[in-house]
Amino acid sequence: MSRIVKNFVAAAAIGHRRLVKFTANDGEVALATAATDLIAGVTDFPGGAEAGDRIDVVLFGQAEVVAGGTIAAGALFTAGAAGAAVAAAPAAGANGSTAGMVLTGAVSGDIVRALINRGSIQGA
Repeated sequence: MSRIVKNFVAAAAIGHRRLVKFTANDGEVALATAATDLIAGVTDFPGGAEAGDRIDVVLFGQAEVVAGGTIAAGALFTAGAAGAAVAAAPAAGANGSTAGMVLTGAVSGDIVRALINRGSIQGA
Protein backbone atom coordinates (compact mmCIF):
# COMPACT_ATOMS: atom_id res chain seq x y z
CA MET A 1 0.00 0.00 0.00
CA SER A 2 1.32 3.42 -0.90
CA ARG A 3 1.72 6.11 1.71
CA ILE A 4 1.24 9.84 1.37
CA VAL A 5 3.92 11.68 3.34
CA LYS A 6 4.31 15.46 3.46
CA ASN A 7 6.89 17.64 5.16
CA PHE A 8 5.69 20.34 7.59
CA VAL A 9 7.15 22.85 10.05
CA ALA A 10 6.86 21.86 13.73
CA ALA A 11 5.11 24.54 15.82
CA ALA A 12 6.81 23.17 18.96
CA ALA A 13 8.83 20.08 19.88
CA ILE A 14 7.26 16.93 18.37
CA GLY A 15 8.49 13.37 18.85
CA HIS A 16 8.67 10.45 16.43
CA ARG A 17 5.49 8.39 15.87
CA ARG A 18 3.18 11.01 17.38
CA LEU A 19 -0.19 12.29 16.16
CA VAL A 20 -0.21 15.88 14.95
CA LYS A 21 -2.84 18.44 14.01
CA PHE A 22 -2.85 21.38 11.63
CA THR A 23 -2.33 24.84 13.11
CA ALA A 24 -3.69 28.18 11.89
CA ASN A 25 -0.39 28.68 10.01
CA ASP A 26 -0.18 27.05 6.57
CA GLY A 27 2.39 24.26 6.43
CA GLU A 28 2.66 23.93 10.21
CA VAL A 29 1.67 21.13 12.61
CA ALA A 30 1.54 20.73 16.40
CA LEU A 31 0.95 17.76 18.70
CA ALA A 32 -2.65 16.53 18.64
CA THR A 33 -3.66 15.90 22.27
CA ALA A 34 -7.46 15.65 22.25
CA ALA A 35 -10.15 13.66 20.47
CA THR A 36 -11.57 16.93 19.13
CA ASP A 37 -8.30 17.95 17.40
CA LEU A 38 -8.43 17.81 13.59
CA ILE A 39 -5.68 15.23 13.11
CA ALA A 40 -3.26 15.70 10.20
CA GLY A 41 -1.46 12.38 10.56
CA VAL A 42 1.42 10.70 12.38
CA THR A 43 5.04 11.83 12.44
CA ASP A 44 7.65 9.62 10.78
CA PHE A 45 10.87 11.37 11.69
CA PRO A 46 13.31 9.51 14.00
CA GLY A 47 14.60 11.89 16.63
CA GLY A 48 11.58 14.17 16.27
CA ALA A 49 11.79 17.91 15.66
CA GLU A 50 12.15 21.12 17.64
CA ALA A 51 10.05 24.25 17.07
CA GLY A 52 10.71 25.60 13.58
CA ASP A 53 12.30 22.36 12.30
CA ARG A 54 10.87 20.35 9.41
CA ILE A 55 9.13 17.03 10.15
CA ASP A 56 7.63 14.32 7.91
CA VAL A 57 3.98 13.43 8.52
CA VAL A 58 2.18 10.35 7.15
CA LEU A 59 -1.15 11.73 5.92
CA PHE A 60 -2.45 8.40 4.56
CA GLY A 61 -1.32 4.78 4.60
CA GLN A 62 0.53 2.50 6.98
CA ALA A 63 2.50 4.01 9.83
CA GLU A 64 3.62 3.28 13.36
CA VAL A 65 2.33 5.30 16.31
CA VAL A 66 2.93 5.28 20.07
CA ALA A 67 -0.06 3.90 21.99
CA GLY A 68 -1.37 5.91 24.93
CA GLY A 69 -3.67 3.21 26.26
CA THR A 70 -5.12 -0.21 25.47
CA ILE A 71 -6.35 -0.45 21.88
CA ALA A 72 -7.78 -3.58 20.24
CA ALA A 73 -6.74 -4.59 16.72
CA GLY A 74 -9.13 -3.04 14.20
CA ALA A 75 -10.26 -0.25 16.54
CA LEU A 76 -10.50 3.36 15.44
CA PHE A 77 -8.08 5.63 17.25
CA THR A 78 -7.65 9.29 18.06
CA ALA A 79 -5.20 11.56 19.86
CA GLY A 80 -4.53 11.43 23.58
CA ALA A 81 -1.92 12.97 25.86
CA ALA A 82 1.43 13.81 24.23
CA GLY A 83 0.13 12.86 20.77
CA ALA A 84 -0.21 9.17 21.62
CA ALA A 85 -2.92 6.99 20.06
CA VAL A 86 -5.95 6.08 22.17
CA ALA A 87 -9.16 4.24 21.29
CA ALA A 88 -11.76 6.58 19.82
CA ALA A 89 -14.79 6.61 22.14
CA PRO A 90 -16.63 9.94 22.12
CA ALA A 91 -19.48 10.48 24.58
CA ALA A 92 -23.06 10.04 23.36
CA GLY A 93 -23.88 12.75 20.84
CA ALA A 94 -20.32 14.13 20.84
CA ASN A 95 -18.20 14.27 17.71
CA GLY A 96 -14.60 13.08 17.64
CA SER A 97 -11.80 13.02 15.10
CA THR A 98 -10.16 9.73 14.18
CA ALA A 99 -6.73 9.14 12.71
CA GLY A 100 -7.52 5.68 11.34
CA MET A 101 -7.48 2.13 12.71
CA VAL A 102 -4.83 0.08 14.44
CA LEU A 103 -3.71 -3.10 12.71
CA THR A 104 -2.41 -4.75 15.88
CA GLY A 105 -3.51 -4.58 19.49
CA ALA A 106 -1.49 -2.48 21.92
CA VAL A 107 -1.15 -1.24 25.48
CA SER A 108 0.21 2.10 26.66
CA GLY A 109 3.77 2.69 25.50
CA ASP A 110 3.69 0.11 22.68
CA ILE A 111 4.54 1.02 19.11
CA VAL A 112 1.47 -0.02 17.13
CA ARG A 113 1.05 -0.48 13.39
CA ALA A 114 -1.83 1.54 12.02
CA LEU A 115 -3.60 2.55 8.84
CA ILE A 116 -3.84 6.34 8.71
CA ASN A 117 -7.18 7.29 7.16
CA ARG A 118 -8.59 10.36 8.89
CA GLY A 119 -12.27 10.62 9.72
CA SER A 120 -14.78 11.52 12.39
CA ILE A 121 -17.31 9.64 14.48
CA GLN A 122 -20.18 10.49 16.77
CA GLY A 123 -20.71 8.74 20.09
CA ALA A 124 -23.80 6.56 20.34
